[in-house]
Amino acid sequence: MARGPKKHLKRLNAPKHWMLNKLGGDWAPRPSTGPHKMRDCLPMCLILKNRLKYALTRQETQTIVMRKLVEVDGKVRTDLNYPCGFMDIISIPKTEEKFRVLYDHKGRFVLHRVKNPEEAKFKLCRVRDLSNASKAMAGTNPYVQGKAGVIPYVTTHDGRTVRYPDPVVKPNDTIKFDIASGKIVGCIKFDIGNVAMVTGGANKGRVGVISSKEKHPGSFDIIYMKDRKGNSFSTRSANVFCIGEGAKPWVSLPRGKGIKLTVIEERDAREAASGKKSKK
Repeated sequence: MARGPKKHLKRLNAPKHWMLNKLGGDWAPRPSTGPHKMRDCLPMCLILKNRLKYALTRQETQTIVMRKLVEVDGKVRTDLNYPCGFMDIISIPKTEEKFRVLYDHKGRFVLHRVKNPEEAKFKLCRVRDLSNASKAMAGTNPYVQGKAGVIPYVTTHDGRTVRYPDPVVKPNDTIKFDIASGKIVGCIKFDIGNVAMVTGGANKGRVGVISSKEKHPGSFDIIYMKDRKGNSFSTRSANVFCIGEGAKPWVSLPRGKGIKLTVIEERDAREAASGKKSKK
C-alpha cells in the first residue's frame, strides 16, 4: 500500500504531448502539485531544456531557476518541476522574452511568443465555479448577516480564487485577468457566436466559433463549432474555452491559427515548403 505522494514518473507513462523520446532514459520529470493537473501541464524543466533550448542538462536547468531568472504569471518560480499550463505567461526578464502556453492544432503544448507587451499583461481564465463565502469565515465582522455578510468569488481553471467578480460573470465564462493588479478587467460570455478553443478531447487545439449548443440532462452537453474554413466539429461543453468576442480572439494564436488540416492538406503544405527551399 502506497504511503505518501508519488515522486516518480516513468517515461513511457508521461503524457504524449510532452513529446519525449522513448530512448531518452527510464524516467520523466514528475510535475509538482500546483494550479494545473499532471496530464494538463508542462513542467518548467521541459520548457527550458526541450522547448527553449536554454539548457542541455537538468543541472543547468536547476541553475537557471535557482537564480530567479524565470517568472510565471509575474511571480518568480524556483521549482524545477513547476506545472505550467494553458494560458500561463512565462517571462524571462534577462532576455526580455515572454511566452504564452497554448495548444497547436494537433493538441500539443506550444510556447507562443508574445510580441505585444500589452498582451503579456493579462491572461484569460475560464470560470469553473461561482460561489459565496461568509465574512465570518474570513475572520472579519462575524455579526453581519444576509447579503452584507457574504463575499462572492469565482474559481478559475488555473486554481485562482478571485473575490467580488462582476455580477455578469457566470460559470463557463472567460474572464480577462490583469496579472499585476490581480483584478478582473473583462469578461467573455459563453454564448453562441463567440470564438473559442477546444482544450480537451479529440479536437484539442482547434479554434472555431460556437454555432449551437445541445443540452443532455444526465449526460454531457455538446457544443457545435465551426472554424474559419467552414469545417464543423463538436465537443463537450467542459472542453470549450472562449478566447474572444465575435470571431476575433483577444490573444494572438500560434502558427496554424487552430485550423486542423487533413492528411492530404498537410502533405501539400510540406511539398510547397520543400519546393520553396529548393528554389532558394
